Amino acid sequence: MSRAWFAVAFCLWLSLTLACSRAPRGESRRPKMADIVLAPETEVIRGRVPPNATLDSLLRDTGTREDLVPGIVALARGVFDPRRLRADRSFELVRALDGSVRSFEYEIDTDRFLRIAAPPGRPPTELAAEVVPYRKERAIVSLGGAITRDEPSLFEAMDAAGEKPDLSIALAEVFGGDIDFNSDLQPGDSFSVAVEKVFREEGFVGYGPVVAAEFANEGRVLRAIRFTPPGGRPGYYDENGRSLRRFFLRSPLKFEPRVSSRFSGRRLHPVLRIVRPHLGVDYRAPIGAPVVSVAGGVVTSAGLSGGSGRMVQIRHPNGYETYYLHLSGIAAGIRTGARVEQGQLVGRVGTSGLSTGPHLDYRIRKNGVFVNPLTEHRKFPPGDPLPPSCLEQFRVERDRALARLVPPSESVGGQSGR
Repeated sequence: MSRAWFAVAFCLWLSLTLACSRAPRGESRRPKMADIVLAPETEVIRGRVPPNATLDSLLRDTGTREDLVPGIVALARGVFDPRRLRADRSFELVRALDGSVRSFEYEIDTDRFLRIAAPPGRPPTELAAEVVPYRKERAIVSLGGAITRDEPSLFEAMDAAGEKPDLSIALAEVFGGDIDFNSDLQPGDSFSVAVEKVFREEGFVGYGPVVAAEFANEGRVLRAIRFTPPGGRPGYYDENGRSLRRFFLRSPLKFEPRVSSRFSGRRLHPVLRIVRPHLGVDYRAPIGAPVVSVAGGVVTSAGLSGGSGRMVQIRHPNGYETYYLHLSGIAAGIRTGARVEQGQLVGRVGTSGLSTGPHLDYRIRKNGVFVNPLTEHRKFPPGDPLPPSCLEQFRVERDRALARLVPPSESVGGQSGR
C-alpha cells in the first residue's frame, strides 16, 4: 500500500517538475543574445554646390572613388551638360563605404533634377543617368502688406509680410506703368496680392504668376487682373479692361533706390562746383543694379560720352528720347541701331564719368527739349482697352480674381490660401 502511494506521489512530482521547466509556447529555449548593431553600408551626403565647383570636383570632394568619377561624369553628360552645374544648388549623394556611388541627385532648376542611380532590378553598380521632373503642387495664396516708416520700400514691406524679393519684383512689374517705386511710395500705402505659389515635397520653391493685385498709393487705388484674350498673350488689365502696359514705364530701375537729385534749371554740380541745369533725375542705387529701357525703341548711341560716362541713348515713337548715364557697363547687344523692347536690360548702375558715387542719371527729351521725367510720365494716356468681344469673359474672370484678394482690414501682413 505504501509502495503504491509512493509511486503515485513520484509521478505527480515528476509531472509538476516537467511542467514548470517547459518554456511558454512560442518562446525559444535558447539563451537570449544582446542586439548586434551593424555598421551602415552607405553614407548619405547632402549639401549645396560650392562656388566654382565642377561635377568632377564635387564628386571627388564628397569621397567618391577617383577611378569612378570620370565614368559618372560621362553618364551625366549623356543627359545634362556638366558645365551648367551652378553654385548653391542642392545635391544628395548616397555613397558606399568603398567609395562607390549608389545614387546622385542634383537640382538643375525648380522644375527638374539630375538623377544617377541603378534602374530598378539592376545591380547597384550599374548606374544610369536621367533628368527627372519634380512633382509639384500649386496653390493660389492671398496676402497683403503696407508701406510704413519702418518698412518704407516695397522690398521691406514684402519681407515684413513674410514673402521673398521675387514677389516684390513681380508686383513692381505689374504696376510699373503707374507707380514709380523709387519715388512714389508713402507711409500709409498698402497692397493686396493673389499669387500662385509652387511647392515641392521639401516646401515652397517659388512663385507663379500674380493672379490679381491691388495697390493703394497717394489716395488712389490701382487694381490689376491677369487675363489672356482669345488668341492673345497674358497681360494685366484694370477693372475696366484697360491694359496696364503703358507707353513708358515709370522708372528705368525696379525699385529700392531713392531720388537723390531732381530735374532743375539751376543746380550746383557736385563735381565741377558750378551752377548749371540738371536735365534729368538722379536715382541713388548700388553698382550693378539693372537698368531697363522704359519703352520700346532704337538705340541711337551706346558707349563712353565724356562727363556722362557710359551712356545709352534710345529713340522712341512720338518724338521721345531717353538717356541712361554713368553706367558701369552696357548690356550685350545694346549698340547703335539695335532695337530694344520695353523692360529690356540696357546696362547697369555705375559711377563712370563726372560722378561722386554710384547712381543713375535718367533723362527724357521730347521733340528736342529735355523734360522732367517725374512729371512727364504722369501725362501718358492709359493703356489700350480690350476689344468689346472679350469684355464679358473678362468681367467673369475679373470678379473671380478680385474675390481672392485679402480684404482691406486684413491687408497688413495677412495671408490665406484660397
